[in-house]
Amino acid sequence: MDDVSLLLLFAVAVVPLVPTEIALIGTGVAAANGGDPFVLVLAVATAGCLISDIGLYAVGRYGGARVLRRLRHRPSFETSADWIGTHLDRRGVPILVLARWLPAGGTVGALLAGSLRWSPRRFLTASGIGVPLWCAYAAGLGYLGGSLLEQSRFGTVLSAALALLAAFTITTVFRRTATWSARA
Repeated sequence: MDDVSLLLLFAVAVVPLVPTEIALIGTGVAAANGGDPFVLVLAVATAGCLISDIGLYAVGRYGGARVLRRLRHRPSFETSADWIGTHLDRRGVPILVLARWLPAGGTVGALLAGSLRWSPRRFLTASGIGVPLWCAYAAGLGYLGGSLLEQSRFGTVLSAALALLAAFTITTVFRRTATWSARA
């Protein structure tokens, strides 16, 4: 990879509602195959996502309810907003960290934290924990897949299976938690 690839990764990470996962997985694969160092990929993605979170938090703080209403027409946004909103007051920072793994969860979480008038320090703590963990997870999947792809066809099957298992696990936990919340 070159500087242009890192610049594109940064741009994708900064823009809310753009699927950053795809870019992170791709740059993770490239890093495994001799591209930019994995740590540099993580640093660039983390910086971009943190800037995006801070911007979304500010939007939520100064126009939150209006912005949230406009975005609710998206099914993934609606479901994530309901789940995060239900748990955010009671569990705070851990929920905002976990929200990263939900569809549109990072966007929803930052907007909600701003609209609920979380202190900047509390929000930055949650974002400062969740963003690097999530970036490491997504880029790590790509790096693992890229490493295995280079070794054999078995690696291709294994990396695809691991990605599907991770997606299935996250979806199952989210659905069960949403069901339990609906019953409560």
